[in-house]
Amino acid sequence: MYRFLSTFAAIAALAALFGGCAVNPITGREQVMMVSDEEAARESSQAYSSLLGQAEQSNALDTNPQTVNRVRAITDRLIDQAVAMRPETRAWAWDVHVINSKEVNAWCMAGGKMAVYAGLLQKVQPSDDELAQVMGHEISHALLSHQAEKLSRAKMQSMGVGLGVLAGAAMGVDVRGVAGLANSLATGGLQLPNSRQNESEADQVGIELAAKAGYNPRAAVSLWEKMLKVGGDRPPEWLSTPPNPETRLQALSQLAERLMPVYQAARR
Repeated sequence: MYRFLSTFAAIAALAALFGGCAVNPITGREQVMMVSDEEAARESSQAYSSLLGQAEQSNALDTNPQTVNRVRAITDRLIDQAVAMRPETRAWAWDVHVINSKEVNAWCMAGGKMAVYAGLLQKVQPSDDELAQVMGHEISHALLSHQAEKLSRAKMQSMGVGLGVLAGAAMGVDVRGVAGLANSLATGGLQLPNSRQNESEADQVGIELAAKAGYNPRAAVSLWEKMLKVGGDRPPEWLSTPPNPETRLQALSQLAERLMPVYQAARR
């Protein structure tokens, strides 16, 4: 079995090489990019339109002017900084809506399609500075091509397992029984570590976007303290997708102090 699992891992690595890589212009990190930003944005746009259509039919779109205007005012300032950081995103069809859901959540898809859930606003009750930290983080995922990277890694993983089964068949061995295990190992080896890295990158870039937009970076710490009170228990860091809360708070605190001069300059 281990021989075949090793075969699967080797083939997955070959799939990555054939898939090609790209260097992110902001982080300088090499990313697996079998799916382009443009492809990811097209998928996102379709999903976003479908979601908004369903939300409208079920009266789940928040149309309260005070809430909507507040969210849009904050995201507009962050978008300005995102475009300054990565100029080609000026062409994105940026958009944001507030969804009436009890879920504590917010997101930004590839191509700049965003949503803030009412549960986040009601349960966390973020200040403008804190809400800017949330949306700066989410915008950074799109800015850093994380959705395209995630789709690329999933595609690479699927190719690797599929090719492994074919390789086994060519050797006269049926390895379909271990394909599921190989897929699970690939998820742990390829997807989770990358997701943790993506969260850390989005923390770093998001707090910078917010500071440049004139939002206090120290609010990142107070925000996550509020999120911890709302959230509850988390799994150990090596198994969790986001960084461990204590690790995250420490890193954010250090980033905040480093970016205070940037924030103060923006306020002036």
